[in-house]
Amino acid sequence: MSGTHTQLIDGLNALTAGLVLLSAFGMVTTRQVQGVIRFLVVQSLFVAASAFLIGFDRRSTDLVELGVIMIASKVITIPWVLRRMLPGEVYERREINQAVNIPSSLLLALLLAIAAEFLVGPLVATTSDPVIHVNLPIGMAGLLIGGYTLIARREAIPQLIGLLAMENGAFFAGISIAPDLPLIAELAIAIDVILIAVVVGLLTRNITETIGTSEAAAMSELREEPHSWR
Repeated sequence: MSGTHTQLIDGLNALTAGLVLLSAFGMVTTRQVQGVIRFLVVQSLFVAASAFLIGFDRRSTDLVELGVIMIASKVITIPWVLRRMLPGEVYERREINQAVNIPSSLLLALLLAIAAEFLVGPLVATTSDPVIHVNLPIGMAGLLIGGYTLIARREAIPQLIGLLAMENGAFFAGISIAPDLPLIAELAIAIDVILIAVVVGLLTRNITETIGTSEAAAMSELREEPHSWR
């Protein structure tokens, strides 16, 4: 492939990386479940786009297939599952309770993105591959920010989205350092996360209908009333 085409693909990949990071910040600043799911869909689309671009540049059908799996699982299936299973009040109107306010969360997310650059800096410095220079630090940042949202959010569905965002970050970094990822492994992961989404969606719906909230802290305070055997 000509150098001009390669430079164009590298530029487009850098653009998708920036959008992946922006969508991670969007997840941190959004207070509604519906908005967080939408940002996950957008981020997954850009992660898949990076897989398509790298696959086209390196003539790797595996990466193209991985991108298709990403779209099928996180862009189509998981949002559909959550929309079908969650009560409308939870999906559309409820604001997410979190331990840290939005401005502080955004600042912490920015610090995590900077920390990711320093963490992978020594590894990036050992290679001249522009894909690794872009994908590895952004993927690590997505992993750390997703982990932060998992910790900061107090409700089951936003915590699930944080877990899926962490997987997006790991995938985004992984396609740059190991482009020949086994297809069967990614397919197994996709099936696992879909099953997790189904289980969490069902539990959230049933718990919300029973006790009126899906907040983890509130559920941890539930105690079984003692009953006398007599």
